Amino acid sequence: MATEVAADALGEEWKGYLVRISGGNDKQGFPMKQGVLTHGRVGLLLSKGHSYYRPRRTGERKRKSVRGCIVDANLSVLNLVTVKKDDVCQYVVRKPLNREGKKPRTKAPKIQRVVTPRVLQHKHQRIALKRQCTKENKEEAAERAKLLAKRMKEAKEKRQEQIAKRRRLSSLRASTSKSESSQK
Repeated sequence: MATEVAADALGEEWKGYLVRISGGNDKQGFPMKQGVLTHGRVGLLLSKGHSYYRPRRTGERKRKSVRGCIVDANLSVLNLVTVKKDDVCQYVVRKPLNREGKKPRTKAPKIQRVVTPRVLQHKHQRIALKRQCTKENKEEAAERAKLLAKRMKEAKEKRQEQIAKRRRLSSLRASTSKSESSQK
C-alpha cells in the first residue's frame, strides 16, 4: 500500500499514468490495512480512531479481521489513486461531421469539471466576496458594540441622577421632618 506504480499494465488507455495503491479487499471482502506488514489476514484489536472500525460505545474495542498491506494474487479489489495525470482535453473522442458542400470538421463533448482559468477566477471571486462580507460584519459588530456601550453609559448616568435626586429628596424630607419635630 501507498506505493506508486506505473499503470501501463492496466491497458493502452492507462499508458503514462502513475497510480498509488490506496487499499483493497481480498476475495472474502476483508480490507487491507496500512501498517500491517503481512500478505495474509490477521485479527487485530481495534479501538476508536482505527480505520475499518466504528465503536458503538465509549472505550469499546473489538477484534476484527483485516488483511495486510502487501499486494498479492488473493485480492479481488485494488483501490488506486492517479498521481500523475495528463490534460484530459487531448483525449476526448471527437465525432467527425461531414456535410456536403461544407468543410469537414469534428465535434467533441464538453468535459465537465475541468479546472480552467475561468473556474479559478470564479472561485477566487467567491472567496474574496466571503472575506469582504466577514470584514463588513466585523465593522458593523464594532459599531453596534460602540452604540450599545454609549447607550448603556447614558442609561447608567440617568439611573445615577435619579438615585441622587431621590437621595436629595429623602434627605430634604428627613431634615424638614426633624425641624418640624424640634419645633413642636
